Amino acid sequence: MTNVAVIYYSSTGHVHKLAEAAAVAAEKAGAEVRLRKVAETASGTAVTTNPEWAGHVAATGGVTEATLEDLEWADVLLFGTPTRFGLPAAQLKQFIDSTGDLWNQGRLVNKVVSSFTSTSTTHGGQESTLLALNNTFYHWGAIIVPPGYADPVQFASGNGNPYGTSHISHDTTPPGGENLGAIEFQARRTVEIATALKAGFRAA
Repeated sequence: MTNVAVIYYSSTGHVHKLAEAAAVAAEKAGAEVRLRKVAETASGTAVTTNPEWAGHVAATGGVTEATLEDLEWADVLLFGTPTRFGLPAAQLKQFIDSTGDLWNQGRLVNKVVSSFTSTSTTHGGQESTLLALNNTFYHWGAIIVPPGYADPVQFASGNGNPYGTSHISHDTTPPGGENLGAIEFQARRTVEIATALKAGFRAA
């Protein structure tokens, strides 16, 4: 069985919804899945002064926090993050920055990775965020699997991002059918590629 870890950060819930859809799609594709959030590092004051942020933190209190063991366990890593000035959120980056020992031991080599994001505006940095995450994966020696234009859902209005699923919230709009279709395809594609690679490595 292919192991999938969906690891994400979400402040008001949009990335969380995409992460849930990715987890469900990966399970349907035959994978064993762990849905994991990274730790919240923002101050309590910052969270409580934003009702949507505070509400989401409370609503997802039962979601298990990601650990380095989840990275070792997984064959597939799906990372989700909102955009912060065209870059991944600091919370996700802090978790990634803790992987030095795994990297040094070569335990992240050949992991199949893909990523997704959400921004407030149409040109809010979706692609630069996903490309910035890829810089880490090159160092790991991981295998990046983008969605590309490999499925008709990628040509739907509002999607079409070959780098990774990218939702535009306009602050309050949650991911809709096209976004969810895109992340479902992206998750399914990564599982299929990882499963084929595992079979090929075994045969070799």
